[in-house]
Amino acid sequence: MILTTTAEVPGYAVGEILGVVFGNTVRTKNIGKDITAGLKSLVGGELQEYTDMLSDARVEAYNRMVNAAHDLGADAVVNIRFTTSQTMSTAAELLAYGTAVRLVLKK
Repeated sequence: MILTTTAEVPGYAVGEILGVVFGNTVRTKNIGKDITAGLKSLVGGELQEYTDMLSDARVEAYNRMVNAAHDLGADAVVNIRFTTSQTMSTAAELLAYGTAVRLVLKK
């Protein structure tokens, strides 16, 4: 499956639009890691606990989006985007979305 942030795939044309596909996850850290991150925020620098959490969440959301496209019989997902939102003070949602399509070779 071709996955891209662009609207077009070189050498191909969109033969059929199957619809928008989504993948999301909501994550929170445990209290121990929140305390550690809170202490680190006093001195500055990267909060590795949150970096790791969001990186894992991005991979999970991406894979869920790809699986949704696969279930529709897509050849590709174009215009892939990511967004995050805070769902509560200790939790964040990461959403991956794009347009599932079937491609045809350009002549």
